[in-house]
Amino acid sequence: MVKGLGRGLDSLIPKKTIDLDNSNIHSQVDLRNNFNNGEKIFFLDPEEIKLNPYQPRKIFDESQLAELANSIKEHGIIQPLIVSRNKENSFELIAGERRLRASKLIKLEKIPVILRKADSKEKFELALIENIQRQDLNPIETALAYKKLIQEFKLSQNEVANRVGKSRASVANSLRFLFLPEIIKKALSEKKITEGHAKYLAGLDNEMKQLEIFRKIVHNNLSVSDTGNLVKKIGGTKQAKNNFNSKDNYRKEILRDFFKTKVNLKRKGKSTIIDVCFYSDEELDDFLNKIKK
Repeated sequence: MVKGLGRGLDSLIPKKTIDLDNSNIHSQVDLRNNFNNGEKIFFLDPEEIKLNPYQPRKIFDESQLAELANSIKEHGIIQPLIVSRNKENSFELIAGERRLRASKLIKLEKIPVILRKADSKEKFELALIENIQRQDLNPIETALAYKKLIQEFKLSQNEVANRVGKSRASVANSLRFLFLPEIIKKALSEKKITEGHAKYLAGLDNEMKQLEIFRKIVHNNLSVSDTGNLVKKIGGTKQAKNNFNSKDNYRKEILRDFFKTKVNLKRKGKSTIIDVCFYSDEELDDFLNKIKK
C-alpha cells in the first residue's frame, strides 16, 4: 500500500503480475536494459488506451501539453505509461495522462506501456499521487480528490494523509477550501489567489466576511500577510488568527470527518453550540442513524 512520496511514483505502484495474451499487444520492446527491474514494456496505439476515470485532474494547460508534445516528438517517451486491463479486456490508463494526451496531439502510432493490475481505489490513489508529485493539481482539484478518498473509499483524514505523504493538518486545511463560496474557489483554481489567502478566508466564520475580504484581496492585490492582518482587524475566528491549529479547529475536523458535512462550533460563555449543516433529508437521516448507533 502507498505510504509516502519519497521513492518516486513508479516504485509506489504495486507490481502485480498480469497474464497476457497476444491480442491487441504489439511487439515487445526493450527500451533500456533491466528497465523497471526487468518488467516487460509493450507498444500500444494511443487510441487503444482509455483515460483513467478516476483521474483527479480536470484542467490541462494546452500550451504545456503542446510543449510536452514537441519534446516527445524530438526525444520520444522516456518513461512508459502505466496501464491495466478492464472488464471489457481493453486498456485503461493508470498513470501518464499528460504523456498520452501529448502523444495523441502529434499522432504517434505507438507508445511504450507497462501493464499492471489495479483496482478502482489503487487507480485513483496512483493518479492522485502522480499529480501531487508533479504539482499538477490546483488546490480545489486536490481537495476534491481527498474528499473522494474519504467518501467513496471510506478513508479517514489520517489514512488519506498517509496515502499521499502529507500531514493530517494539510489534508484538513485542503478540505476546508470546499466550503468556500464558488467565486472564491474559482479564483483559487485559476491562481488569482494563493492557498495562503484561502486558508485565512476559510477561517472566517461566515460567507459575508469571506466575500468582503476576498474582494479586498483581489482589488488591492493584498499579500497573504496583509490578509492575515485584515482578518484579525475585522474579528476573524480564533482558528484563522492561530493559523488553523486551535483545539476547536481539531474538534470541528473530527465532527466533519464523522458526519461528512459542514460543522461549526459556536461559543456562548461556557457553552458550546454544534452547528451541523444538511443539504437534504437523506443527509439528515444518515446523521440520525449515526447518532442512534
